[in-house]
Amino acid sequence: MKVRAQIPTVKNATNFNTVADSKTVVGSTLENLKAAIAGETGAHAKYTAFAKAAREQGYTQIARLFEATAAAELIHIDLEYTLVAEMEPGYVKPTVAAPAARACDLNLISGANGEIYETSDMYPAFIRKAQEEGNSKAVHVFTRAKLAESVHAERYLAAYNDLDAPDDDKFHLCPICGYIHKGEDFEKCPICFRPKDTFTAY
Repeated sequence: MKVRAQIPTVKNATNFNTVADSKTVVGSTLENLKAAIAGETGAHAKYTAFAKAAREQGYTQIARLFEATAAAELIHIDLEYTLVAEMEPGYVKPTVAAPAARACDLNLISGANGEIYETSDMYPAFIRKAQEEGNSKAVHVFTRAKLAESVHAERYLAAYNDLDAPDDDKFHLCPICGYIHKGEDFEKCPICFRPKDTFTAY
């Protein structure tokens, strides 16, 4: 993802359309925030299981990618939970059991499919509803998550294509929006402009 002259938003970017065959059930913004938390919680559990499986299967770099993405989902959960807690004090985050992991190539495709759904269907639909309701905080949180998820999908597909030709590049996680950069050739987050020296390396 290239760094733009200004932070990407729903107002200055054109990749916020919802897929034609949308599978997302859209409720109120509060309901959508809760649905997003549930989805991100499931993704965190899934990627944690996939990281363990990747290590056991000998794919240490891919294990680190899954660990970085699992941590990114926690960032999204916290952003969304903060807004839910403002609207509904006492809300308790859901818990999700980890799914069974499979072969590493299949786990990468599963991860990519989930991230593509979030970036092309779920989050665009939730953003539109938040705009309709005038909830700018939710638009902002959903937008950052949507943009990060598209990069997660890209990282998974690249790892899938290079499964048998791994390298030693590190993954760097933005602590603000969950963007993941592969390698050292960057200065700041292209989503929220957070400087490189604040990122966590995996």
